[in-house]
Amino acid sequence: MTTLDLPVANDGARLSTWAKILGALFFFSGFPALIYQLTWQRELFRIFGVNSESVTIVITAFMLGLGLGSLAGGWVSKRRGISLLPLLAAIEIMTAAFGIVSLSVFEQVGALIVNWPLPAMAAVNLLLVIVPTLLMGATLPILVSHLVRRSGQVGNAVGLLYYVNTLGAAAACVVCCIVLFPFLGMHGAVFTAVGVNVAVAIGAMAAHALHPDEPRAVPSMAENGAREAIVAMRPVLLLAALGGFISLSYEIFLFRTVSYASGSSATAFGLTLACFLAGIAGGARSAGKVCETLPQADAMRKAADELVFANLLGLLFLPAMAHFAWLGSGVFVIAMVMVYLIARRWGSLLPYLAQFGVRADDRAGMQTGLLYFANILGSAAGAILTGFVLTNCLTLVQIAVLLVIAGTACALAVIAMLDVARTERLKRAAVAVGVSVVAVVVTPLLSERVLENLLFKGTVDHAFGHVVENRGGIITVDTDGTVFGNGMYDGRFNTRLQDDRNGIIRPYALSLFHASPRDVLMIGLASGSWAQVIANNPAVNSLTVVEINPGYVDLIAQQPEVASVLGNPKVTIIKDDGRRWLSHHPERRFDAIVSNTTWNFRANAANLLSTEFLKLGQQHLNPHGIMFYNTTDSARVQRTACLAFPYGARFTNHMVVSETPIDWNFSRWRQTLESYVIDGHNEFDSQSASDRVLLDSLATVDQSSQHMIEGCPEVLARTAGSQSITDDNMGTEWRHYLGME
Repeated sequence: MTTLDLPVANDGARLSTWAKILGALFFFSGFPALIYQLTWQRELFRIFGVNSESVTIVITAFMLGLGLGSLAGGWVSKRRGISLLPLLAAIEIMTAAFGIVSLSVFEQVGALIVNWPLPAMAAVNLLLVIVPTLLMGATLPILVSHLVRRSGQVGNAVGLLYYVNTLGAAAACVVCCIVLFPFLGMHGAVFTAVGVNVAVAIGAMAAHALHPDEPRAVPSMAENGAREAIVAMRPVLLLAALGGFISLSYEIFLFRTVSYASGSSATAFGLTLACFLAGIAGGARSAGKVCETLPQADAMRKAADELVFANLLGLLFLPAMAHFAWLGSGVFVIAMVMVYLIARRWGSLLPYLAQFGVRADDRAGMQTGLLYFANILGSAAGAILTGFVLTNCLTLVQIAVLLVIAGTACALAVIAMLDVARTERLKRAAVAVGVSVVAVVVTPLLSERVLENLLFKGTVDHAFGHVVENRGGIITVDTDGTVFGNGMYDGRFNTRLQDDRNGIIRPYALSLFHASPRDVLMIGLASGSWAQVIANNPAVNSLTVVEINPGYVDLIAQQPEVASVLGNPKVTIIKDDGRRWLSHHPERRFDAIVSNTTWNFRANAANLLSTEFLKLGQQHLNPHGIMFYNTTDSARVQRTACLAFPYGARFTNHMVVSETPIDWNFSRWRQTLESYVIDGHNEFDSQSASDRVLLDSLATVDQSSQHMIEGCPEVLARTAGSQSITDDNMGTEWRHYLGME
């Protein structure tokens, strides 16, 4: 976006040169801010884990940093004699300076506090991002203060600046998805953000040289035609907090739905966030224009109408997703449009509140800072309550209804402030409440089988056998026993090698390449089928399972074929992020680390596939220990394994790698299979002809059988030209959906 693209006033006149300068600079200032947020979140998740607690802590820390920054910016805006553009340049340079060292700082601090308790880690997260986010948050009230001094229009100033900054952030989301993360990785993205910071600083100083900012007193209300505040500051702050809570809660709800429909793709998150931010930006600008052109009473009517419309869109979102799932990928277009429209309505609230509650005087910057802080505080509360509590207690449909009810409360509060006849207020209140009633009654009916339809991309005539919705995600089980985690295939309930519908030969093969796997670590529980097989291997003495989502335990308890694994004395199940747990327990050693890793292109999958993770795993292996994990047929994953370890091979679609030569022994494997007992039943009957045929076929497999076993020299030759997966490049997560992997 260039300055020529900025909106013009309704009378067709161009914005002032000063507003153009501020708008252009603030647009590009929002660009690196979002790049930093996405990159730092990824880095902090890698260090502290991708469990729900870490996600909530990181998002809340960002929010609070921005909120405190808004207060600081409001305080600075009251100081006389401070020139705006040099101050903006200084903020950008300081942000860039931190950006350059940020990733290394996060990693070093993370290594120091790896064993600290959760509250202490939360405080450190806040401290890590407080300086840059404080600087980012300070810019809005500072720029609003200076723009108000020239226009006398608070709502329009907030709307314009909030619009261009948020639009810059939305553009950054798209650029991150299609350019920075797929091609440059995390460090490249950060350096790009640093470059934009420096460019904005240079632009600010150049603009200051051409258009010096000479501090001057704000003209009187009579002189500039500015409007007085018509609502007390306290209710405005409360509404800003409530609006922030609902807006952030919608962001979580919308992303949760789209993420499930996409199978947890990283691209879905980036595009959903881009549309949400674009909607916020569009709503802010629209509200700013209304505040500039309409009388206060009419502007307040418009604000109330926007909130009622937002609630109507909110109640329609899930029904639309359920009934248009048959469009396949086309349903995502509908989802993105609705995300934009919902966010646009809620994005209009802050400029309206600024217009109604902030006077266009010397305190405009400070009061805008307070308003923004209240909004951010509500957003942080939304991240905690909705992201951590409500998603653990309520279904998607219930959250949708609750958000409409909360939105109705917000709309009623604005309606109560209207300076109109009592009958008009009652009519508007009746409409607002009516929308809420419709949501309570209609949304559950029209959203029937929304999860089934979104998963199978069509109208499904049967319901899932089991559904678990918690803050860790959405787990569903189809009627045939197929398990889906967050909208992606995650295995089946099956432990019988004679009916191998889920590649169960792989956990049975543990004794094929390790003589005595006494102590085993398994990352990920899923259906429990793998855990059941490994725990009943006669050579295994202990099985430690680290699973991030406790919902799988609830499902396993209801499945007779695997339920006994929960009571097996060999088995210990730990709720945690696998990588985080390994980092927190450097003393633990295992003969085998096993992971039926999820699809290589899902969000955050690279955290368990990267070179850095494999090096971490090496530190937890006993002599002759192995790592055995799913590549989901990715050439990059297979190559990474062979480059990280001196010895290894592909077994089916898994890699088995070690620091020492692998002890392949087919006769030992057959003996182990023949002695397998699960739940008191022999898994293989020596008197059964079909079982003997199966065992004979497995015993004849050797390393020349390319369909099952392929050594690392052959893997490296076949994957020549493929790039290894690192924490920095994030593997295939951002490239897969662009058709580049």
